Amino acid sequence: MSSTQDIFFKTKLLQLECHFTWALRKEDTDLTDLLNRLEDQINFDLGRKAGVARTYNSIGFVKYLLGSHDEALSHFQRSVELTKECHGEDCDKLLVVPYGNLAWLHYNRKDYEECKSYLDQLKEIKEKYPPDSTSVPYPEVLGEKGWTFLKFSRKYYETAKECFRKALELEPENGEWNSGYAIALYRTEIERSNPTDSPTIKQLRRAIDMNPDDDVLKVLLGLRLTTYKKYNEAESLVEKALENSPEHPHVIRYVGMFFRHQGSVDRAIALLKRALERVHDSSFIHHQLALSYKKKNISLYRAGSHHSKSAEIQRVRNQCIYHLEMATTLKPSFILAMCELALQYGENRDFSKAEEQFQATFQVAKEQNDACQLVTFCYAEFQKYSMRCESLAIKHYIQCLKMGPDTSEGRRSAGHLKRIAEKRISRNPKDAEAFGILGFIHKEKGEKRQAIECYEKALSYEDNEEYLSNLCDLRLSLQ
Repeated sequence: MSSTQDIFFKTKLLQLECHFTWALRKEDTDLTDLLNRLEDQINFDLGRKAGVARTYNSIGFVKYLLGSHDEALSHFQRSVELTKECHGEDCDKLLVVPYGNLAWLHYNRKDYEECKSYLDQLKEIKEKYPPDSTSVPYPEVLGEKGWTFLKFSRKYYETAKECFRKALELEPENGEWNSGYAIALYRTEIERSNPTDSPTIKQLRRAIDMNPDDDVLKVLLGLRLTTYKKYNEAESLVEKALENSPEHPHVIRYVGMFFRHQGSVDRAIALLKRALERVHDSSFIHHQLALSYKKKNISLYRAGSHHSKSAEIQRVRNQCIYHLEMATTLKPSFILAMCELALQYGENRDFSKAEEQFQATFQVAKEQNDACQLVTFCYAEFQKYSMRCESLAIKHYIQCLKMGPDTSEGRRSAGHLKRIAEKRISRNPKDAEAFGILGFIHKEKGEKRQAIECYEKALSYEDNEEYLSNLCDLRLSLQ
């Protein structure tokens, strides 16, 4: 191929809307785990050809990223077949994404005639259905893009939300886009103080009205309502969802999460085990089971004598560790489960294993540039509660707070540091380091005058260059 022809193809291909142009980075997800989830999705959605067609499209792209180009071709073609079966002649706009994927795949396979064939078909679709704007794709494309981002990685949840929002501006009554927007909001929205102000609750209700048979949406609404203590409505929704879809693993796993939050741990465990019988390779379900066993252990501790129940406590902890090990084996980049596994090793007094697990987790977090603050917080917890090393716990709580005072981990670190400092001051009112810790907390929160007061007290008991430097900076900032 001449350089002129190559420029022609590349120019046309880069203008397409498909998985190859959506900047989906394989570094942002665990491809094997993603593939397992997408293949499970096909089994769950067998009665919904539109959803299955979309899933085949995503599987094809994952296969391409894994280097299986022949399998990628087969899945893209299956997506086209199902789309045509489902929508008949009125499916042109739904073929934009799979045709784009096929054009890119044939180009990468140096099959330029086939590539040009799909480019020509896409040109015909565009001429037949001129888009309203050159910068805004068809709503069908925006919808598929939203579902793709939602499945691919949590790093793309905000982008998924924006895709569904734009699709709904063009087609506000579309049930699929309303469902996608509700799920994207559920995964991204910060809680409001009042449920009537919650965009997630409003959108979930709207999506359920438009998709009354979608029991996953009902459970998600139930979970969100518990945040606002709307327990009666939440339980009614969850019970209905479970009654309607007693074998659907997605419904069961969220119902299990609901019962765990409500304190019905044994019921949660039974449901999640049932879901695991249907989906053997679900890292999510293994993680949820581990959290349920963890909560059961906490209940056993609180119920009375640890010695009389030590065998039961150990049995439950072993179950927790087993499911965490399964979750991290199935999804080696599952940072939340990796952190929990390291903490459970610490609880089990297997300190070398815990330290090794933490170092591996730090490495994954750095490589992914994701959840570093969470890992730092968990490591501080490990030092405080398992290793009983207050100095290292303080060091890592401080490091965690520096990463962001307004996050959950930042706020919890500040709380731990405050309690440590106040306890030390109650024992020794002239503890300079304790006042320095309080000064640091106030400084990170932007409470400058309180920080100055604490650093002044610290300096009155001990000469310290760091305290003096912080004090000078704070005074200058107030001038």
